[in-house]
Amino acid sequence: MASKSESKEPVNEQVVANMYGAMRSELNQIYSKITELEMEVSEHSLVINTIQPLDPSRRCYRMIGGVLVERTIKEVLPAVQRNREGLEEVIARLNEALEKKKKEIADFEAKYKIRIKKSDSEVKDESSKKEGSAQGVLVGPASSSG
Repeated sequence: MASKSESKEPVNEQVVANMYGAMRSELNQIYSKITELEMEVSEHSLVINTIQPLDPSRRCYRMIGGVLVERTIKEVLPAVQRNREGLEEVIARLNEALEKKKKEIADFEAKYKIRIKKSDSEVKDESSKKEGSAQGVLVGPASSSG
């Protein structure tokens, strides 16, 4: 059997598949966290661009820990800018972790000769994409009786 030839590796196919699935799951979690943080950065940028040209003594409201507090733009703008910079740093670190995880998965795939099989539905989906270019468009009857 294959397990005898791999005496150094006591794992069977199911364990390898589970490990691979866990690695892919971690990769997807990193992707989703990066996306979430990028959305927050864009929201921070929107706020900064909106309040920057306004009078610094003008009052504004900021949500801090679920509590809405009244401050001035002069107080809020630097805090929002620091938060955005912090988020950008976290995104950069997550991107580094993402690249490490991609390399780890690629090495794992090479080590265990893993190839992703496409299910029948995915193969059918790809063939239908080639045939019709008007995807996602639903057209009803031209005349309405009502």
